[in-house]
Amino acid sequence: MHKKVVLIILDSVGVGELPDAQNFNDKGANTLGHIFDYMPKSFELPNLAKLGLYKLINTKRKLEGAKICACFGKAIEKSPAKDTTAGHWEIAGIILKQSFPTYSQGFPKEIIEIFEKTTGIKTIGNCVTSGTEVIKTLGKESQKANRPIIYTSADSVFQIAAHEQTFGLEKLYEICKIARKILQGQNSVGRVIARPFVGNDGNYIRTVNRKDFSLDPFEETFLDKIKNSGAETTAIGKIEDIFNGKGITKSIHTKNNLDGMEQTLKEINSFSGKDKLIFANLVDFDMLWGHRRDVNGYAKALKDFDDFLPKIIDSLNDEDILIISADHGCDPTYILHTDHTREYIPILVFGKKLNQNVNLGTCQTFADIGQTVIDFLALTALKNGTSFKNRLTSFRDSHKFCLNL
Repeated sequence: MHKKVVLIILDSVGVGELPDAQNFNDKGANTLGHIFDYMPKSFELPNLAKLGLYKLINTKRKLEGAKICACFGKAIEKSPAKDTTAGHWEIAGIILKQSFPTYSQGFPKEIIEIFEKTTGIKTIGNCVTSGTEVIKTLGKESQKANRPIIYTSADSVFQIAAHEQTFGLEKLYEICKIARKILQGQNSVGRVIARPFVGNDGNYIRTVNRKDFSLDPFEETFLDKIKNSGAETTAIGKIEDIFNGKGITKSIHTKNNLDGMEQTLKEINSFSGKDKLIFANLVDFDMLWGHRRDVNGYAKALKDFDDFLPKIIDSLNDEDILIISADHGCDPTYILHTDHTREYIPILVFGKKLNQNVNLGTCQTFADIGQTVIDFLALTALKNGTSFKNRLTSFRDSHKFCLNL
């Protein structure tokens, strides 16, 4: 029987501050723990609890115990960063020696001048702000003058917002591609992001047609190894953008978390006759709720995923494994800023033939996840990371499948 590894990234669902969090202005951050502290006692994630999630959460609340039917642990980010690209790349096997550049005062004048000269288009903005705020304040001017808005955040991003109808979606994508070519060398931002919006003054909203333009990974990732072995790599959500298409055999872009979950389920149920990695990112936790510091919205999104989880579990074959993790934190209760928070990420591993209720402890790099995926697919090891496959399988027996979700 062919093997499937299903790796789902709950974007920004961190489980507590890393030891060096204060160096990133994130002291005390705790995405999941603070959500549980904030929400009423009726808020529970029972299905994730059965996978061991509650064992990883540091909260003031007493969480109800559950019979744990999976292996659980957490991981430290070794790269000196807390952004999407660094987190996903490290999971895939690349540890950055230095973080991608950020621009706390906006981009240097020469970068904007080169961009405007190359595209032949004047811009506005060049500010440090949130995407929802920038279209409130500059959306009318942008639409009237038909000029894109340039902005950034604490992340390594060059974001371009423009009205989808007035400016044009394909035109926006084209100038993002130009920006990506310009932003190299010492200005190699992690991502150039197209941020289209629609509506009119006072009612501007961002659309689902966001597109990320990343750097090419500069080392081999687990995606490359899997693809080169003849197996399949299916990227769901913004995974293709994060890896700039490298090592991916099939890509499915999604509209929201629910679409991402449904597409993941569809891929699990599809038969290809090959080993397969299904690599999904559910971005709404971060984009819609974390950065906006919306605790209730974040909690509801977590509950929606928890409610959907039994469908994913039920679809797995005996040889399949499911890994649920994250790429960084984005504590919706954090008040010092509205950016990502540097946190441990959870690792929940379930398979119908894997050990149950095993504490994997703390992995010293996110890359342990990628190394374990490679190990399950019987491929040669990556440069970074240590596989924990043996701890998942070494003393398994013929126990009955106990996860009745």
